[in-house]
Amino acid sequence: MTVHNSATRDTAVAVSSGSGSGPNVAQGSGPAAGACTVRSGTLLAALGVIAFSLTFPATAWGLEGFGPWSLVAVRSVLAALVAGAVLLALRIPVPARAHWAGLAVVGGGVVLGFPMLTTLALRTSTTSHAAVVVGLLPLTTAALSALRTGARPSRAFWLAALAGAAVVIAFTVQQSGGALSTGDLYLFGALLVCAAGYTEGGRLARVMPGWQVIGWALVLCLPLTVPTAAVALAFEPVHLTAHSVAGLLWVAVGSQFLGLVVWYRGMAEIGVSKASQLQLAQPLLTLVWSVVLLGEHLSPAAPLAAAGVLVCIAVTQRARA
Repeated sequence: MTVHNSATRDTAVAVSSGSGSGPNVAQGSGPAAGACTVRSGTLLAALGVIAFSLTFPATAWGLEGFGPWSLVAVRSVLAALVAGAVLLALRIPVPARAHWAGLAVVGGGVVLGFPMLTTLALRTSTTSHAAVVVGLLPLTTAALSALRTGARPSRAFWLAALAGAAVVIAFTVQQSGGALSTGDLYLFGALLVCAAGYTEGGRLARVMPGWQVIGWALVLCLPLTVPTAAVALAFEPVHLTAHSVAGLLWVAVGSQFLGLVVWYRGMAEIGVSKASQLQLAQPLLTLVWSVVLLGEHLSPAAPLAAAGVLVCIAVTQRARA
């Protein structure tokens, strides 16, 4: 409920400002206003991280009653209906044509690609295993962002990036008995498409409110998600349970829309670098949820690998700064 109230207040502020740069830091109000913006941005980004950390356990619950294609398509349609209703109710104008290519990247990455690939991976991988692999997401996002913007990170950045990649690859090979599994390949693909979506979404959040970025991306994907949902529901069996319904609702409304609303808003207020540092806690939070909600037993290597990834990403963030 906290996430919903925060997102609603942010939406009202962004719309009432009448400015395309609604999510950006407040102008001309002095140090006190700047400190307030940092606090609010940090809180919003942290709420986004909490929402994202529950995605894998919720997906595992959803798979108890839905097939992978049905779960992903239905969650995207539900999230798009919520987003579309908000956009329509607030009479938000359609974005300029120049922004549609970027919105398509966001849609392909965070609306379609990442949910589909991680859902397929979770059919064979545990949530704790997936959490460690996807712990490289902030690092992957930083690397793609550097390529996209033409920035030149320091040598320390790339050394830490390579070290983090080595930790993750070593962990996945060890857990897979000496070779990468199909689930691991899905997870690495998910890293790339989601990082592209985050990078493009962060760029767009500089010129339009962050909630509108994910809102329009969801709506843009409806011509694909609606027929996919119809076909998938016709061919994949559905067994509704309390877990599967709760999992579907969370990944649709919590992860797919509200989580991204507060995440993009917080990222626009405090910057991609600081927001990424908050996301370092996401793998460890997911490990906790996997034990509490799913009763999984962690191998000794899982928390060690997660900690190693976090250290490497932390060094990367300091090097970039």
